[in-house]
Amino acid sequence: MNASNFSEECVFEHVDTIMKYLQLVIYIPTFILGLILNLLALWVFCCFWKKWTESSIYMINLALMDLLLLFSLPFKMYYSIQKGQWVLCTFMESLYFVNMYGSIFLIACISLDRYIAIRHPLKARIFRSPRRAGMICCCVWVIIWLGGIPIHNFKNNDKVSCFHNMSEQTWSMSVILSVEIFGFLIPFTVMVYCSVKIIQTLLKYNNQQEKRAEQVTSVWIIAANLIVFMVCFIPVHLGIFLQFLVKWNIIVDCSVKQSISLFIQLAMCLANVNCCLDAICYYFAAKEFRKKTYFRDLAKPFSVSQTSAG
Repeated sequence: MNASNFSEECVFEHVDTIMKYLQLVIYIPTFILGLILNLLALWVFCCFWKKWTESSIYMINLALMDLLLLFSLPFKMYYSIQKGQWVLCTFMESLYFVNMYGSIFLIACISLDRYIAIRHPLKARIFRSPRRAGMICCCVWVIIWLGGIPIHNFKNNDKVSCFHNMSEQTWSMSVILSVEIFGFLIPFTVMVYCSVKIIQTLLKYNNQQEKRAEQVTSVWIIAANLIVFMVCFIPVHLGIFLQFLVKWNIIVDCSVKQSISLFIQLAMCLANVNCCLDAICYYFAAKEFRKKTYFRDLAKPFSVSQTSAG
């Protein structure tokens, strides 16, 4: 997304020049490292996971989302250097944004799944199953591809503006509000709530000294996942909102427009780094939560309280 045509008076060529080379510096290692880590994660989950669980299903789908997003990066890098019309532009643009939001939804689903498993172990027996996890993942795939339909409308003066200016339809009030609220704020709220509640639970039951190290490790893993999510996705959605204000002439100062253009492109580069961090964070999270004895000990107080309440 670029602001190079937001106004005729304001010139963005220096921003485009900076980002053309900066994107290469960020995207090339992101692509290589992300490809290796996510393929490795798929290999571990598919070949060495003894049985399919809710966590493995979510994380396999998350790795697939990240891989599809990574697949679009070489084309994004190519287009940043070679401007012009491109027959695959619409498909690659959709692939990029659809899989970014697919990753956000799946990360929220993983947080909600762990929250139910730890805070409500009895209900988890009813609501959690590999089959249901698979159905939820299928729904996420369908929703994000249907939600990507507005991305297909971004022609500017009969010239394709790939990964750059989008149409008035794409930057309409309804689309931007949907992206900000349903694509980010709701998943972010779910993840924050679930993470805080899980951490409170882990810290509450610390009377067993031999389990203390495992508890601390789990807390750090969950906190790291939340921090990674915030660092990667808050800036880009702030940038989308600011660019929306520019598009609708609420922000008109040229220097501010140039700063927003640079900010949102840098933020998108940062968001793409999440493809590498997902594979690391969620592999260790899965490894930690597969320690059955610790999980059972943690769930006992909630099982007793729920049985008494019933």
